Amino acid sequence: MNQRRKRTNPWRLIVLVVLVGAAIYVNQVIVPATPPLFVPTATPTRSPQAFAEEAETLFSEGKLDQAITAYKEAIRSDPNNGSYFISLARVQMFAGKYTEAQQNAENALLLNQNNALANAVRGWAMGYQGDYLPGIAAVKKAIELDPNNAQAHAYYAELLALQISDGTSELGAVDTAIQESRTAMSLNENLLEVLRSRALVLEATQNYDQVVEVLQKAITINPNLADLHIALGRNYRALNEPDKAIDELLKAIPLNPSDPTPEYLISRTYATVGEFPKAIEYAEQAVKDSPTDPLLYGNLGSQYYSNQDYENALKYLRLGVRGGLADDGTTQVEGAPLDYGRWAEYYARYGLALARVNDCGEALQISQLLNQGVPDDEIAVANAQAIVDICSANLTGTEVPQGTPASESTAMPGDSTPTP
Repeated sequence: MNQRRKRTNPWRLIVLVVLVGAAIYVNQVIVPATPPLFVPTATPTRSPQAFAEEAETLFSEGKLDQAITAYKEAIRSDPNNGSYFISLARVQMFAGKYTEAQQNAENALLLNQNNALANAVRGWAMGYQGDYLPGIAAVKKAIELDPNNAQAHAYYAELLALQISDGTSELGAVDTAIQESRTAMSLNENLLEVLRSRALVLEATQNYDQVVEVLQKAITINPNLADLHIALGRNYRALNEPDKAIDELLKAIPLNPSDPTPEYLISRTYATVGEFPKAIEYAEQAVKDSPTDPLLYGNLGSQYYSNQDYENALKYLRLGVRGGLADDGTTQVEGAPLDYGRWAEYYARYGLALARVNDCGEALQISQLLNQGVPDDEIAVANAQAIVDICSANLTGTEVPQGTPASESTAMPGDSTPTP
């Protein structure tokens, strides 16, 4: 009891206090701010509206595939927003993806079957797949749901214009198309689809000067859509302004490099002014863009024929008419049947090329086919007779006619016809 107690070391007490304070700080400040081990770090997610805004910007820049991707991301973030499905379908229509556009319009209708714009876009997409009657019915339903919907009236007018152009329209379709396009213009004359529709109606009724004015206005709204430049180039061709036509068509190529239409029309345009080597050059490029399309092979062969290169003319016209393997040895091309319009030209030139190289067995078969298959096409019938004349000259050993009858003119029939 008399043993002396040791004095407390003040430095030890200080160190203990510091350690306790550090432990409290770590527990209250550091630990809450530290993510758990082996758990993925959360990343901020973009809102669906941000994806939609990005898609709109990409669309205005003509980047349709990227816009489609952005709209799909918006839908993935908010699958219950029907407007995203409609916007996606609209861009897919401009990109020529009609089946996908119809599907997305129908997805919007699953969310609201009375959505006027969804019905309109669905009908628009169906019409471009050749389903005119159900397409027009869908657009009419949209107009019933919302009589002041400018896009619905525009789509209705556009489908009628397509029918007029391909010769399947009913009586009164021209007047209805004109009225619907005017109604759409009165509701919103600054809407891209309204101007596009108005242009197609004017083109179908051969008012080419007015088409140019309307398309130029549409291009000021969005200068980066290939189909607007293609349509403008097509109408410059109809106005016999080949230089302007080629300029517009050249603008379309980088905006949609996989589409062979600009190169095809440039080829036809050069042919009308007799520049066949250039016509061949662009016809070849069109074939590269779409190596299974018999129409493009027919055009390439037709340009070789105009350039009096009958061997190459036969090679490519045969692919278009009869089908076969393309130059790469693996791509299969399905031949197309004889019909009025462009195919009458290709079949006729195939027969003429056969006659020029004295393969008259098949040439005379083509001549007979033209007479029987397209008897109301005066140019085709004249070509059929030209085939017979050339083969007769070959048989008798007389000089083969080298003139250019009207049927072989460089001014191709139907060159100004709209090709939607």
